[in-house]
Amino acid sequence: MEWAIDIQVLRYRVQRVLLRALLYVVVAIGGFIFAIPFVWMVRTSLMPMWQIYVFPPQWIPAEIVLDNYRFPGLPFPRWALNSTIIAMLNVSGAVVTSSIVAFAFARIRFPGREQLFLVVLATMMLPGQVTLIPTYVIFSRLGWLDTYLPLCIRSWIANPFHVFMLRQFFMTLHRELDDAARIDGCSLFGLYWRIALPLSLPALGVVCIFEFTFMWNNFYLPLIYLNSVKKFPIALGLRLMQGQYRTNMGGMMAAALLAVAPILIMFFFAQRYFVQGIVITGIKG
Repeated sequence: MEWAIDIQVLRYRVQRVLLRALLYVVVAIGGFIFAIPFVWMVRTSLMPMWQIYVFPPQWIPAEIVLDNYRFPGLPFPRWALNSTIIAMLNVSGAVVTSSIVAFAFARIRFPGREQLFLVVLATMMLPGQVTLIPTYVIFSRLGWLDTYLPLCIRSWIANPFHVFMLRQFFMTLHRELDDAARIDGCSLFGLYWRIALPLSLPALGVVCIFEFTFMWNNFYLPLIYLNSVKKFPIALGLRLMQGQYRTNMGGMMAAALLAVAPILIMFFFAQRYFVQGIVITGIKG
């Protein structure tokens, strides 16, 4: 009898090990497949022009060429700086305004709170193309065209998606924290600043990642509101390079690699907050 139990336990452990090994193999194969385009972009950016179009393709460069990372006649560093400024302004606005609005919906009881929150969520259903013409006319009459104001103002009036996500997180905080803080004389803003914000770093990290990624890669809004080449962000600059660097595949791949590098670096260092924030904000509805 004991031998039979030991055999069953051994068989169960072997099955677990085999399933886990199979899972690792599948994940490794999937990761390799998804990494091929990125590896191809890196090798193309470092290859001399004559080797890029060789058939069959060669994965290892014959020589490392850094001339592809020079963009004569184009203000590429200025574009990267513009994208950084736009992204950071939007991240700041999203963190400040969305957290305040979400805290109000989650922790303050007032008449019509649920109905007003549904109205906020309903705005997420409107495509940007529907409101494009009215907002363009408003920004035109305000004299904001060819400036960064139309690109940044949206984040300083609370993004509905960020409000929803932060509200879900704030609702997971125990009400006893509020009661204890009020007994100690903490004001409503003190509850937000001293209790809610320090406990919501994972959720705020997710907001920062989403907003930074969206604005760094945003092509649609800068195309509508910006006219000066020196004010272009990097996404719009890459589109301009397609005309001048159509035959320079190495230069295009180098520019694309520089454009995607900040996103990869940010996610590499902030992935723990990203995963933790997504899990926590989905706990309570």
